[in-house]
Amino acid sequence: MTVTVAIVGRPNVGKSTLFNRLVGRKIALVDDTPGVTRDRREAEGHIADLTFRVLDTAGYEDVKDGSLEDRMRQQTELAIREADVILFMIDARAGVVPLDQRFAQVLRKAGKDVHLVGNKAESKSAEHGLVEAFKLGFGEPIALSAEHGLGLSELYSIVSAAIDTAAEKKAAEEAAGTVDDLDHLPEVDVDITPDMLEGEGDDATLRWNPRRYLNVAIVGRPNAGKSTLVNRMVGEDRVLVGPEAGITRDSILVPWEWEGRTINLVDTAGIRRRSRVTEKLEKLAVGDSLRSIQYAEVVVLLLDATIPFEKQDLALADLVEREGRAMVIALNKWDLIEDKNAKLAELREECERLLPQLRGIPLVTLSGLTGRNIDKLMQAIFEIERTWNSHVSTSRLNRWLAAMTESHPPPAVSGRRLKMRYMTQAKTRPPSFIIFASRPEVVPMSYQRYLINGLRESFDMPGTPIRLWLRGGKNPYADKK
Repeated sequence: MTVTVAIVGRPNVGKSTLFNRLVGRKIALVDDTPGVTRDRREAEGHIADLTFRVLDTAGYEDVKDGSLEDRMRQQTELAIREADVILFMIDARAGVVPLDQRFAQVLRKAGKDVHLVGNKAESKSAEHGLVEAFKLGFGEPIALSAEHGLGLSELYSIVSAAIDTAAEKKAAEEAAGTVDDLDHLPEVDVDITPDMLEGEGDDATLRWNPRRYLNVAIVGRPNAGKSTLVNRMVGEDRVLVGPEAGITRDSILVPWEWEGRTINLVDTAGIRRRSRVTEKLEKLAVGDSLRSIQYAEVVVLLLDATIPFEKQDLALADLVEREGRAMVIALNKWDLIEDKNAKLAELREECERLLPQLRGIPLVTLSGLTGRNIDKLMQAIFEIERTWNSHVSTSRLNRWLAAMTESHPPPAVSGRRLKMRYMTQAKTRPPSFIIFASRPEVVPMSYQRYLINGLRESFDMPGTPIRLWLRGGKNPYADKK
């Protein structure tokens, strides 16, 4: 049984530091600048043997003027409504400030299980602030140091009690027959039938079976519409949006169900050219976005259809290819294009010319504002995922290699002919192949590109990164006299 714990408070009291401490990893951006966190972020938290869901929130600002701070406040209030336990954090060294008192009034009206936490309590200067915190009306504050890990035993007791309460509630519901229990169903053995295989005879392989979870990162330049698209896909205002460029800082993971699968959408900060990134916070945000690419399985490169294929877009596409991730290019704001057919034909030709290393990559037009073609985007994501997991049997590869070298033999180097002896697939995700050849170190890159392009066409792998390694066989007589 698990519960949801929300960490709330005014800006710069250490909420993200505690969030990282509970999660066990530095996944939330932390800096001395107030207001670093803007969206609410969730992850799996741990204290000793307890596991629970923890929410990090933006610093609470008491404004209601439609500004960015107002939208941040609304995200915090959504987290409060969603939580089972609320950790109301104050800065024990600064004591109670007027914004803490106004926020306390909001929490009292919420009717939730609220616990007051005095952070930064590792020094004697925090004693006065802890005493002053009693006037907020939430009882004795917990003296905590998120930076040094002090006070976690008190948090353990709070979360443990909440889990026990939730378990008792669930047991009561089960006794009343309101919860379906499927644990009693027996395990069923599944026999492999011919319709589950691809190919015949020695070439037959099991059909690829997609995993239930799929990690999809949405990346692009600032103000391309990434957060708007995520909100439209999940059907709620899950992440902050607005006319301002660069609103998103943290990479926010948003679970979403589509056709029976859980899609872990990751909304990332906009990535500008490195020369333009000068502020420390933006450097941290860009680094977080780049890490999201590394952990994703499919990357959606979101372009502004009105100004597509800028230099930074091409740099991001090349980065994703070098990381070996499957990728779909999505052209957002398509509702602003007038002559759609002519523009799409132009962009397809431009994509093939500018990204030859990803020949045949899916190109999807959509509108994150209206939700147009989101179904086509998901279809392209599933198709590129299947291609990214492609496996080709060794016998088919060697027949293909023989045909390719016969129609276009490898060039002779220094008067000596190159031989391609044997080929096999080393792994998937991305598809990676090994060719054993004589003198592999002198095989020209042009011939390697010829083989990679042939793999794409012959085995239906458009747009996915392909790795090709050349290996040489060891001469058994090399060490003999």
